Amino acid sequence: MDKGEEDDEEEAWLQLRPVEPLPSQCCGSGCSPCVFDLYQRDLASWEAARASKDRSLLSGEETQSCPSKLSPETFLAFLISATDRLTKDTYLVRFALPGNSQLGLRPGQHLILRGIVDGLEIQRAYTPISPANAKGYFEVLIKCYQTGLMSQYVESWKAGDTAFWRGPFGGFFYKPNQYGELLMLAAGTGLAPMVPILQSITDNAEDETFITLVGCFKTFEGIYLKTFLGEQARFWNVRTFFVLSQMRKLTLRGEGTSWCRAARQGEARI
Repeated sequence: MDKGEEDDEEEAWLQLRPVEPLPSQCCGSGCSPCVFDLYQRDLASWEAARASKDRSLLSGEETQSCPSKLSPETFLAFLISATDRLTKDTYLVRFALPGNSQLGLRPGQHLILRGIVDGLEIQRAYTPISPANAKGYFEVLIKCYQTGLMSQYVESWKAGDTAFWRGPFGGFFYKPNQYGELLMLAAGTGLAPMVPILQSITDNAEDETFITLVGCFKTFEGIYLKTFLGEQARFWNVRTFFVLSQMRKLTLRGEGTSWCRAARQGEARI
């Protein structure tokens, strides 16, 4: 091998060397494997292949297409089938799954979303709120912030776009009748992780776990998923309460019943 060929091969190896993630690429939620774990794994593989002059690595290509199965290590593309603006800053986004396939998440698990804004890659954790047994789709509740980088990315979405997810993650696995009672405390979109657990309990006639859900929101209009939560509250083993920080009193139309006042400013129960 002459000097020119050696230089070309060296350049090929350097181009294939894994790139160390930026701090913005870590979602900060303690995922395993983290993007830095994946980097160290890929770097070790690259170093071993280079030392053994395994040229097969040079021709390897990673593809990202419509997924058949989730992977915690690889981002996969999902088609956005619909976006619904629930409030001025919160969206319900539906993603399509091939055929009647299921996402494969267990209640209590979440996914990592990758976004790119102005050339900067960012990653954040979100919990799908669709039922664990939903076929052909999954839905995510996302709140956008005025200065948030991921928010800029999400607000640009429209039906037909694709977004990249990896997972599942999360060490809490709910099992039917594992606990006698669950107290769920949620503020804003913190409601999302509670939804699949709540629904998995009420969908299972043999699960007798008692649930008390306390949701904290600014106003009554700002409560997410009111229809769903109202339906859930009709189950014998579910109680739902809402603490409203910017409302002192609220009267339900057609019922003439005032919602209870909270210790500070406002509390409501369905």
